[in-house]
Amino acid sequence: MAQGASISEAPVRRTIPVTNPATGARLAEYPVADREAVAAAVARARAAQPRWAALGFAERGRILRKVRDRFVDEKDRICDVVSGETGKPRHDVITNELLFLCDAIGFWSKRAGKYLADEPARPHLLKNKRVYVSYTPHGVVGIIGPWNFPFNLTIGEAIPALMAGNAVVIKPSEVTPGSAALGAELAQAAGLPPGVLQVVTGYGETGQHLIELADMICFTGSVATGRKVAERCGQLLKPVTLELGGKDPMIVLGDADLERASSACVYGGLVNAGQVCISVERVYVEASVYDAFVGKVVDKVRRVRQGPPDAGVIEVGSMTFPPQIEKVERHVRDAVARGAKVLAGGKRRTDLPGLYFEPTVLVDVDHDMDVMRDETFGPVIPIMRVRDEEEAIRLANDSRYGLDASVWTRDLARGARVARRVQSGAVCVNDVLVNYAVTEVPMGGWKESGIGYRHGPGGIRKFCAQQSVVIDRFGLKSEINWWPMTPGKVKLFRRALNFFGSGWRRKLLGA
Repeated sequence: MAQGASISEAPVRRTIPVTNPATGARLAEYPVADREAVAAAVARARAAQPRWAALGFAERGRILRKVRDRFVDEKDRICDVVSGETGKPRHDVITNELLFLCDAIGFWSKRAGKYLADEPARPHLLKNKRVYVSYTPHGVVGIIGPWNFPFNLTIGEAIPALMAGNAVVIKPSEVTPGSAALGAELAQAAGLPPGVLQVVTGYGETGQHLIELADMICFTGSVATGRKVAERCGQLLKPVTLELGGKDPMIVLGDADLERASSACVYGGLVNAGQVCISVERVYVEASVYDAFVGKVVDKVRRVRQGPPDAGVIEVGSMTFPPQIEKVERHVRDAVARGAKVLAGGKRRTDLPGLYFEPTVLVDVDHDMDVMRDETFGPVIPIMRVRDEEEAIRLANDSRYGLDASVWTRDLARGARVARRVQSGAVCVNDVLVNYAVTEVPMGGWKESGIGYRHGPGGIRKFCAQQSVVIDRFGLKSEINWWPMTPGKVKLFRRALNFFGSGWRRKLLGA
């Protein structure tokens, strides 16, 4: 294996074998970083960070734009690695990983200085003070990334942290370690200073070491692991953000454009083989258009092309993680056992060597089924008939998750009203997944879908400690509340307190 320069070179006792989920072929092996290796990476990051922060926003942005150029030049190599590790089509790597990341570099390099500039405040009292909030990078940010978007949700997550002046150490999923490793290698080759962006590969223990040693943690992954990360960061009083699972509802109202809604349902439910935190995971359709909508969805799902990345033009590739395809099978079996009907797909493919599950449509589902309550994270679209808008909203909110949702209606004002009632961090009206591309606004989850946000001003400020600065403007010899205390001061303070009473306000204002 050609090891990237940003992976720790410390001796290791184990390796991670990486397999192509679309073919079953062995791809590479990566070292498992033990505590000593993680500590060495964090130490290099801590040493490099002050010089990186001192460069300022303009110079950091210039260097990261050079990194972007390198990514574009090496897009075929990146596609080879990411597609090989995940089983997704190469065009998915271009559209849903590289395009997002390259846009993010431009976005954050342009806006970081504005979002992190000293923020003045005008105190309602103490008019003799000048007040502002400043933002200081945490230092070393640890990013623990997932396997479903192993380039964008590792290297891409690092971009605002780097623009804020931090150094970053990434621990990618052990399922897809090569994607982040290649990104860090290319970034350093493009001119990113040594130590500023590193990757340590390993299993859960490596991530635990990073949690112990970094100054802040950003985690994307399952709710179960997210709880453990949050618990340890809480014990350490360490800042942490979590993007966890989703069970994202799609509400199709009776006046929806069914052609657009059905196309969005198929794309939103099946893109990346359904392995998207904000994918369409459950669909509620008003009874008046239920049959017509289901017919359109089934027809379109049956025309979806599935196969390995080198099979020509395909829409859906393999799944990535063996335990995940087993979970999809369990959800479908449970639904069918409880009375659901399979109108398309419904089973693992045996004519292909990898982890392929057929694009699937389920009907006659209800909330007693796992497929409507637990995150499936696979190419399954369960569709449920509802009486009206009220039932759709109630069922959409009947979930422990709240990451993303969509509402479909020709009446945009109605769509906006319904969106406000859906308990979700983001809601699209007559669209799906697109909110991730609107980098100006925050994206994060409610309920068990996470803590904190990416994107928007808060998406870079989270990588900084806030400092409030209060400066006296006039330099008086003493302040009225300083000692010595006098009867006159006490009387003045009592009169000031009385002002807050309603009787005094009415007398003063003539009310």
